Amino acid sequence: MESYDTQPITTASDLAQYIINFANHTGELLTNLKLQKLLYYAQGWHLAHYNHLLFSDKIEAWVHGPVVPHLYHLYKNGWAPINSEINQRPKYLLGVDKWLVGFLREYMPIDAFELEQMTHLEKPWLEARGGIPEDEICSKAIDPETMKKYFVSLLNA
Repeated sequence: MESYDTQPITTASDLAQYIINFANHTGELLTNLKLQKLLYYAQGWHLAHYNHLLFSDKIEAWVHGPVVPHLYHLYKNGWAPINSEINQRPKYLLGVDKWLVGFLREYMPIDAFELEQMTHLEKPWLEARGGIPEDEICSKAIDPETMKKYFVSLLNA
């Protein structure tokens, strides 16, 4: 049985729009690679702090780190920055807006490749890949329970 609240607060799509809007307003460079890592870290830290899923969309352990597949394909444009303008204001994410702004202020300045390398050293990504070499394709889901335990261990370190 899962030891966290599985009722999601939002969707990965809404969270991605929120992150894109934040990047546009702060002038930060945001690539698909970076967006994917920010979604992963937001989910992990939210589970650790609040024992609650931020979104229920599956995160997979791909070669370049954690990925929400449908959003990867939506924003796929090579290594170029995401230039999507959000036509509508992203949904107010009740109860997490303040937390998200703090999270993004800390994580947005980190380079996409550094975020990727960070994930490659962490138990959730490594465990999901189950020993598959880093450069081989994998679509196994990262277990939210493993994410929660890992990020809680960082809080307690």
